[in-house]
Amino acid sequence: MRKRLREANTEAVIPSKKSRLVKIEHDRDLYKARHLIENCFAKIKQYRAIATRYDKRACNFLGAIHLVAAIEWLN
Repeated sequence: MRKRLREANTEAVIPSKKSRLVKIEHDRDLYKARHLIENCFAKIKQYRAIATRYDKRACNFLGAIHLVAAIEWLN
């Protein structure tokens, strides 16, 4: 996987396992930011209407995402 990422000129932010003898360096700050974004998407997808794309029109779907994001932000 890392080889394919290198060929595509992208930076891997995959941390190595703790038990690995030779540690592979990664950008910790970039990994934290990516992890935060992935967690936000996971929280949004807990709402069934978002996960199943209940609203077919893009403007309605975007409105639902904004509503869910506001609810999560208030919690």
